[in-house]
Amino acid sequence: MTDLEKAREFFGGDLYATKMTGIQIDEIGEHYACCSLEITRNHQNAYGGVMGGVVFTLADYTFAVSSNFNQPKTVSVTSQINFIGMAKGKRLISKSTLIKDGRSTCLYGIDISDELGTKVAFITITGMKLNK
Repeated sequence: MTDLEKAREFFGGDLYATKMTGIQIDEIGEHYACCSLEITRNHQNAYGGVMGGVVFTLADYTFAVSSNFNQPKTVSVTSQINFIGMAKGKRLISKSTLIKDGRSTCLYGIDISDELGTKVAFITITGMKLNK
């Protein structure tokens, strides 16, 4: 079984993200994940834009995958989201970057864009590593 298959199997247990929102894991690496979702009417607000909560859920899930796969159990303690623009495409893509990996905490940056390259949001998430 590949790392991607293992990650999809384990994080498939996050039913809100995977079943309700439709997020999938596209890539997995050391302290890295790329996740995406197809934008449907269920993700849109009354104006037709993607709901902020959907964008945040995608970022939070990407953080969870990148900070927990083959790593100590980690939970988020703070998050900051900056909305940059509206998605113009049909798919949101979220990529994580490890900024700092400390003894008990970590900091990740999450970039979200659409498949056309439109920047949608930048999120920072601080995680706390829990004792095993």
